[in-house]
Amino acid sequence: MTPTTSFGCISCKVIRFHCIARVIPHIASLIKGNIIDFPIATAGYRKVRSIIAIFPIVFLLLACNAVADTQQAANSPAELAVGQKATAIDGGVMVVYQDQNGHYWFGGNDDGLYHYDGQELRLIRKEDGLCSTAILGIQEDRHGNLYFDTTEGICRFDGQSFITLEVVNTDFTKHNWQSGANDLWFRMGWEHRGAFRYDGDSLYFLEFPESNRAAAFYEKYPNSSYNPYGTYSHFQDSHGNVWFGTASLGLVRFDGTSLAWLYEQHLTETPRGGDFGIRSIVEDKDGFFWFCNSRYKYRVGPENEAGSQLIPYNREAGLAYQNQAVETDYPYFMYMTKDKTGDLWMLTGDEGIYRNKGQELFHYPVQEDGKYLQLHSVYADQKGQIWVGTQQQGVYHLQDDKFVRKF
Repeated sequence: MTPTTSFGCISCKVIRFHCIARVIPHIASLIKGNIIDFPIATAGYRKVRSIIAIFPIVFLLLACNAVADTQQAANSPAELAVGQKATAIDGGVMVVYQDQNGHYWFGGNDDGLYHYDGQELRLIRKEDGLCSTAILGIQEDRHGNLYFDTTEGICRFDGQSFITLEVVNTDFTKHNWQSGANDLWFRMGWEHRGAFRYDGDSLYFLEFPESNRAAAFYEKYPNSSYNPYGTYSHFQDSHGNVWFGTASLGLVRFDGTSLAWLYEQHLTETPRGGDFGIRSIVEDKDGFFWFCNSRYKYRVGPENEAGSQLIPYNREAGLAYQNQAVETDYPYFMYMTKDKTGDLWMLTGDEGIYRNKGQELFHYPVQEDGKYLQLHSVYADQKGQIWVGTQQQGVYHLQDDKFVRKF
């Protein structure tokens, strides 16, 4: 799909320019008088000939405009042909995404997928071709196709219909880690010991290498009901490395050639107890990485050490909220995102959202009737507006320095 602006589509301007450029020689020829002569009396000949010359000029210019307008109509996003009209989002929102056309997509936690074009909200469900009503992530390729990461598969939407991608998983392919410029990465739930890579043609399952922490985990939790390798998050950094946050074994980084691990106890085990998992990964404007909490930030090496499965890094003090009562009680974050100014927005489960401006944290409550809401996702759109998805109360956005419900 071609991105559009308030001045019309870019490709349409190019078409109009080239068309006019091609007819200019013909227009110049007409102006010079190189047109068909009619047997008219000399007295009025030049005046009539000038009038006649206007008609082909106008016709050629109108034709150029018509060609460009036809192209613009073809490139303009058509009204969504699937789903049904909705007036509100009744349940939760696990993910928010804005596509190339400026339309918003809200992935529900069990209700389905919502689409908002700025005027109308529509709800899309399984009967419309969606492979699952629980949406974990949304991405878009360079052709404008949308991909929905769900627990039941990866759905591709071309603007008209959905298809579910088939997974390639063999003993050879699952260990054949590769990367390409246009790769898309998915997790497809929490129970897989690896991630899924789509190269534009095929969707491959890729298995993580064994972690040196796995034995200790299984010794401590011999009857664990979940996979400690399960992928909670993924992130591509400024060097093109792809990071994966796991349930209990820390982080895996793929640098395009090899994989390596980064693990520290506090990354997954909170001061209050419990195993949080690596639910969020973000790189700030200074090149530091933040994983799940604001207590520490990390400077990591751009490449894995040769022959080592460990990521080289230095840990530095992070930030504490200025009104924090207990020094060790740092907020843990479900999701994080970076806005246009480089500020980090860090979403807690039930304590609102924090804005990391580089020197201190600022707190924004997300409440209804004075009670904090259970939150699930945070997203910065193309204009820098911040959106928050909740567990049960739809989606909120920042307005006049306060989060208010949109749907």
